Amino acid sequence: MDRRAIWAIILMMVIAIVPAFFLKKPPASRGGAAGALAGKDSAAQVGTGAPPSGAASGAPSGPPRAEGQPSAPRDTAASLAEDTVLVSSDLYQYAFSTRGGRLIAAKLPRYKSLAPADSGRIVDLVPPRGSMLGAAVVIGRDTLHLDQWQFTPSATSLTVRGPATLTLNASRGAYHAELAYTFTPADYTIGVSGRLTEVGPNGGLLLVSLGNGLRHTENEGTSGRGTHPQSALVVKKNETERTDFSSLKPGVTESQSGPFEWVAVKSKYFVSGLLAFDSTSGGISGVTATPLATEEKHPTSADVAVTLPVGPNGAFHYTVYAGPLEYDRLRRIGHDFDDVNPYGWPGVRTLIRFFAAPIRWMLVWMHEHLGLAYGVGLIVFGILVRLLLWPLNQKAMRASMQMQAVQPLMKEIQERYKNDPPRLQQEMFKLYKEHNVNPFGGCWPMLVPMPILFALFFVFQNSIELRGTAFLWLPDLSRPDPLYIIPVIMGLSMFALSKVGQMGMEPNPQMKTMLYVMPGMMTFLFLNFASGLNLYYAISNIASIPQQYMLARERMKKNPGQAPAVEVRTRTDSGRNRPKKA
Repeated sequence: MDRRAIWAIILMMVIAIVPAFFLKKPPASRGGAAGALAGKDSAAQVGTGAPPSGAASGAPSGPPRAEGQPSAPRDTAASLAEDTVLVSSDLYQYAFSTRGGRLIAAKLPRYKSLAPADSGRIVDLVPPRGSMLGAAVVIGRDTLHLDQWQFTPSATSLTVRGPATLTLNASRGAYHAELAYTFTPADYTIGVSGRLTEVGPNGGLLLVSLGNGLRHTENEGTSGRGTHPQSALVVKKNETERTDFSSLKPGVTESQSGPFEWVAVKSKYFVSGLLAFDSTSGGISGVTATPLATEEKHPTSADVAVTLPVGPNGAFHYTVYAGPLEYDRLRRIGHDFDDVNPYGWPGVRTLIRFFAAPIRWMLVWMHEHLGLAYGVGLIVFGILVRLLLWPLNQKAMRASMQMQAVQPLMKEIQERYKNDPPRLQQEMFKLYKEHNVNPFGGCWPMLVPMPILFALFFVFQNSIELRGTAFLWLPDLSRPDPLYIIPVIMGLSMFALSKVGQMGMEPNPQMKTMLYVMPGMMTFLFLNFASGLNLYYAISNIASIPQQYMLARERMKKNPGQAPAVEVRTRTDSGRNRPKKA
């Protein structure tokens, strides 16, 4: 039974963890309300400084023309003077361009970039020469390119110590546009509102760019355009859906129809998201993602454009989040925005998150309130888990000892009734009842620590608090040990635990195989896992050795010598019991 439980544990780990390396969400279906963009270029060019080729399929390019109004002129990028307005607080340094009111930098002073090319500079979410929040308005068959307009800001810079608003105004012919960005000092959310005159009685569509992915900030993978190789598009409709940029076809626009509560572009630890769940205009009606045609087979970036309806009064508003994937902060936003950074994969997410959220909270709490380094916190946590599970493990190990005592009788019954399965099952149940043995008593408690181990796998994969955290020789607990020392220690601890657990037991080939094969398999499996996960598992094994040793001594006292001599009763054909030494 112990051997079956061990293989069950391995199978659970493979099912829960291995898909993380291979599972990709299929590309979103084409079409929908976001199809108001004309072809692959319009979504990409909103926010890159180049005008869209047309707003609707078959529509001529150019600004919208309201009835009785002359066409609005469109300046070229070269003729526009561009200034930068810096908005800063202790949490962020956002830079907005007066050309289109675009977000051209989103620096986060609390986080250092780990990308080799950045030389330890603070994180900037916007890729080189990129931008976000460039906008265009579609009215009928025409497009008004707000991202090309020259705006006049209400301030040349803004230091946010309380709620503050940056207002930008621009006029073009008969049209006037106003943008207002509202900030708070202790949050990464930006309230965006605006109004455009001369929209007409039928309203229009607002196209907002989320850029072409987030800047590469980690010391892993490469990206020719400076974006993170793990970038993905995440949307919230009835449920949260994720589309990895690597699953898109280069040069092909993929569209999804709403309504959506929010749309986000994420990397491993950071996110830029547009939230419209409080919008009176009906929320987000569609989203498109367009990888560049020049990219490789598996793109690392894609131009993302979000579509929102604009009413006849020309007013619109939404919220932008541009910051770290801090679980508590995302959760406070509501509407499942914390799902942008899920713990686990579909099918196991609910169970894993049940454990992952408290584990992440405990590690952060010990670090912030007790002053423990995260590595020390992991050691304390591993020991604490084993202490809490001590009574359960004690019961499980004793149940395993009872099963070992009746093994000779089980073999006898199996041999006697091997050709009569119903009778075999009946006799086995009688045996369990007579000797007060629970065949599963020694197995299921072994599975209790597994959800914790799985949860820690995703905690180290997704929690920004553990990003770049060093401990002893380990440069980063969220990444594999470059020297492979901690996986070897983990494997040796597993071998020692198994060796102690087999003390006083009759040796057999299966036990010897498991003693040597299991630690080797687990060491190989954990080589490229987070070093923090290996540290926890090693400490958990080491903390279990004293309990295993105490129970082994107990078993040896009851059964002197290697072969346990336990009195059991064997059943005769006449139904009488007779004693037998096992």
